[in-house]
Amino acid sequence: MLSHLERLIMMDTSILIKLIGQIRVFSLQIKLLLFRLFPTNSATYWHLNRTLLLLPSLLITSCAMGPDYLRPTIDNSEKFRMNEVEGQSIANLTWWELLHDEELQRLINQALLENKNLKQAIASVEELRARLSAARMDFLPQMEINANAPVAGKLGGFSVPGFPTPYNYYGQTLLNWEIDIWGRIRRANEAAQADLLAREENRRAIVLSLVSDVAQSYFDLLQFDMQLEIARRALLSWEESVAISQAQLTGGIISRLDLDQFEAERANAAARVAELERLLVQKENELSVLIGRNPAPIVRGRSLTDQLMPPEVPAGLPSELLQRRPDVLQAEQILIAATARIGVTKAARFPKFSLTGFLGVASPSLSNLLLSDSKFGVGGIGLAGPLLNAQSLGFEQKAAEAQARQALAQYEQTVLVAFKEVEDALVAIRTANEQRKERYAQVKALRSALNIADLRYEGGITSYVDVLLAKRNLFDAEFELMATHRLHLASVVQLYKALGGGWIP
Repeated sequence: MLSHLERLIMMDTSILIKLIGQIRVFSLQIKLLLFRLFPTNSATYWHLNRTLLLLPSLLITSCAMGPDYLRPTIDNSEKFRMNEVEGQSIANLTWWELLHDEELQRLINQALLENKNLKQAIASVEELRARLSAARMDFLPQMEINANAPVAGKLGGFSVPGFPTPYNYYGQTLLNWEIDIWGRIRRANEAAQADLLAREENRRAIVLSLVSDVAQSYFDLLQFDMQLEIARRALLSWEESVAISQAQLTGGIISRLDLDQFEAERANAAARVAELERLLVQKENELSVLIGRNPAPIVRGRSLTDQLMPPEVPAGLPSELLQRRPDVLQAEQILIAATARIGVTKAARFPKFSLTGFLGVASPSLSNLLLSDSKFGVGGIGLAGPLLNAQSLGFEQKAAEAQARQALAQYEQTVLVAFKEVEDALVAIRTANEQRKERYAQVKALRSALNIADLRYEGGITSYVDVLLAKRNLFDAEFELMATHRLHLASVVQLYKALGGGWIP
């Protein structure tokens, strides 16, 4: 598989070959036009013809001002610090191979089709693709065609004040073709191409974030579902306890203090149910916006505890991260564009050479307009250079160099953040997995404790306060177990995102 830089080199080579072909074709078209307008033995024909012959060699052999881009040296280790599993990176999987829930896959597919931020990013790429095509047209000549004729009636003919002319019918073709001696146009095209590739990497980054955000929001929703079920079960249990306590208080078995404690626990469970109902609807609304539709209920697939994840999640090599993560590649393309613009500003301080031509026909009568005597043409090399604004152009070059240094610092910072996010996700997966195992053990122990407390209370050995404490501890542990389930799933998705996976190949 070709590297990113090799693809750029091949792209530049193919563009240059196409441009050389276009130059040759256009030169032949101009020669054909000269042949039709002027006799081949005329001085004008041979003067313009020789000028055209010089252009391709001047364009191809000219140099490009400014520094050529070289990828900065990045200090990275041979493997990630927290990576304990060897093997192919998990980022090599497609997102549907990682996320097996069919409803989640349907949501992600809909998001990739309808998400508004992604549509905006796609349109932005199309905009810069058109701008790159426009920049490439600067390699070709700029031509304008004008034609004039007399106005009917008494206003026959026309003239410029101070320059009387006997010609009533007049047609002309103006040619201006900048010879890219200093590489200004080529550097501008390099910058435009890098801008396009940076915007394309931005689109990929949005796809990556979109897949990750939909998956994590879906897991949040499943967590709220299971926690709401636990909270409703707890509320029902506390309502039964309150009813029992009220009967015991009437019978003089317990004090008012015990009843108040049960009432407080029931109220706490009811408040938690209301909170989870709010969070659940808000998360559904958030997911609806991500998939590009108005807020509506979200269909669930597998439960939180039934979600499948790979048993091992290798991260791969740190060097792969620089070739895969879209935000790193985007920052590099911004640096490439900034480097190329140094050449643009530097070339602007040198004179511009251009091929200029003026072809036309003029006649006092329409019937004689196409005769050989009515044809004329002038051609030559034009020269234009900065004079009073030379110092201003020097400041523009310094500004471009400062922008390149900013882009370099931003690229290096992006790489550091990328390594950090991978390490954070790796340690989160490892610790979340350990946490989940311990939470399972805690819930199992607390269920046993609640069963023993119930038996002791029914046997009259202990008070109902022991049952109260056992219930409270169990419900809290079950809540934390669901949160840990979600943390483990979200950490795997976060690692997938941090490694640069998650887009459609």
